[in-house]
Amino acid sequence: MKKLFSEFKTFIARGNVMDMAIGVILATAFGKITTSLVNDVFMPFIAWIFGARDMTALNVVVREAVMDGETVVQEAITLGFGTFVGYILDFILVALVVFAIVKAMNAMQKKEEEAPAAPPAPSKEEVLLTEIRDLLKK
Repeated sequence: MKKLFSEFKTFIARGNVMDMAIGVILATAFGKITTSLVNDVFMPFIAWIFGARDMTALNVVVREAVMDGETVVQEAITLGFGTFVGYILDFILVALVVFAIVKAMNAMQKKEEEAPAAPPAPSKEEVLLTEIRDLLKK
């Protein structure tokens, strides 16, 4: 049991596991931000364009519910395209941000690769000539 715990501790302490955990936490927070942006900013605007109070209420009823007084005999069949549009916008925003991040990272890597290399070390002849010059100056 001690060995298993020790191996687990070693596994958790690895840097890539911690990086992954941080990435998951940030992705969760970012998901909440994009969901709020879609639901609280974009969807009301789109609902206003379509003349609806709430975009999630924009549904196409395929079959009405069959009622017997107050009792529902058969549920209504509806296509919730308002919700679907919200999820599509959410996906597009996340994909756009991921694209921007990858593009920025590629640009930074390209700049690092293009950075001028350090000048080459002087040859033996140049070192000897420099020493001779310095001795003659004295």
